Amino acid sequence: MTVTRPSLEQLLEIAEDLGMSLSDEDLAFFHGALDDTMASYDAVDPLPDNLPEVTYPRTTGYHPGAEENPLNAWAWKAEVKGASSGPLKGKKVALKDNVCLAGVPMRNGSSVLEGYVPNIDATIVTRLLDAGATIVGKAVCEYFCLSGGSHTSQPAPVHNPRKHGYSAGGSSSGSGALVAAGEVDMAIGGDQGGSIRIPAAYCGIYGMKPTHGLVPYTGVMPIENTIDHTGPMTATVADNAAMLEVLAGPDGLDPRQYDVRTAKYTEALDKGVKGLKIGVVTEGFGLKQSERDVDAKVRAAADKLGELGAKVEEVSIEMHLLGAAIWTPIALEGLQWQMMQGNGMGMNWKGLYTTSLLDAVANWRDRADELSDTLKISMLVGEYAIRHHRGHYYAKCQNLGRKLKAAYDVALDRYDLLLMPTLPLKATKLPEPGAPKAEILGRAFEMLPNTAPFDVTGHPAMAVPCGLSEGLPVSMMLIGKSYDESTIYRAAAAFEGAGDWTSM
Repeated sequence: MTVTRPSLEQLLEIAEDLGMSLSDEDLAFFHGALDDTMASYDAVDPLPDNLPEVTYPRTTGYHPGAEENPLNAWAWKAEVKGASSGPLKGKKVALKDNVCLAGVPMRNGSSVLEGYVPNIDATIVTRLLDAGATIVGKAVCEYFCLSGGSHTSQPAPVHNPRKHGYSAGGSSSGSGALVAAGEVDMAIGGDQGGSIRIPAAYCGIYGMKPTHGLVPYTGVMPIENTIDHTGPMTATVADNAAMLEVLAGPDGLDPRQYDVRTAKYTEALDKGVKGLKIGVVTEGFGLKQSERDVDAKVRAAADKLGELGAKVEEVSIEMHLLGAAIWTPIALEGLQWQMMQGNGMGMNWKGLYTTSLLDAVANWRDRADELSDTLKISMLVGEYAIRHHRGHYYAKCQNLGRKLKAAYDVALDRYDLLLMPTLPLKATKLPEPGAPKAEILGRAFEMLPNTAPFDVTGHPAMAVPCGLSEGLPVSMMLIGKSYDESTIYRAAAAFEGAGDWTSM
């Protein structure tokens, strides 16, 4: 088969976009000369893609109607039964709808991916099934995962199961809602700015953003390689630790994975906190978005850990206040370069490219008006910074990210864990249909200052519910040293065992 060659007009357009001034003679020369080079494309085109085998049978499933889906949290229901035995036998799992499940539709919260059906299982899917879990469907997520609220998903917003009409958090909105509602035992979330921890906090469940690279991202739609994380969302600490044990470890296909160190996380659950040193980060409180009841309940949770035997002290990390600012150019320029211009995959890395997804994501160019306002503003800023500032601020913030990580590491040399509110505020009301764009954007990004920095630094961070106020959950975040999820689980389990968090 011959791969389509560019016309003279197409070649001229490309040359002009690249700043080249070609004469008619030059254009004709290059048009004729490219045929020998493109013969390599002809040779590659008919070869089968080198993709992992899909082993577990599954049903195609269906999109549930309103009666089955009161929270708008299900994107698709389908059943894939895992192995007959294993550590997750009997557990029902929902996948965030940016995770490839072969033969089952995937929309990543968007209209532009309507009709896309993956042809592979993500590595984490295979690991869950090998461990005996049953996958029962796909959970709604926000439009291309670009919102910390739950109001940008297509076709409808996701409701908080604890208070209808309020945000379930994003971008793993359906995952948080389904676990909190008890419809599934576990869910997969993704986290680039807080998207595991935000819905966990708003919905009152446990959400672990593991160390960057601990869990393979292979087969999950990327946003930006250096901040992509995927991990467990559960109703209990024990389930969270058991799920991470199954998910963690290198797969040889994900460039995000380096120097990976795993552990038996469930072995930490009964060790208690006696002897642990916990630093309560001053700068995580009293932010312009902070609600007094949230700060108060998180400080009370820190005191409870002290009563349980931990040594709890205040610690100042001034650079934390710059964390979200450092994250912003990395996230916006990075997503525009990789997810949008790079059709979800980008280039310049070795591993498994989901070519079918790449082809489907490329459709956004013909349907850009359908993109969410949160994605549009992110793209506009990212593209402007790339075009007019040469990617300078992306590069500078990657450099500053090392300094930010070092600031936390200095504190973590003194303390086993750091503690702060996961989010400075409780779940907010969902914007009404036709709400002003300023409200749409505000509700999407207002909660990020404590979560986003740890996507840049890659430290493990876990949302732990620690109280209710006005019927809505409050969450504390525990942050550990790289690859020391065990200590986080140790403290989270001790706190969970100290009493019903809903009455705190």
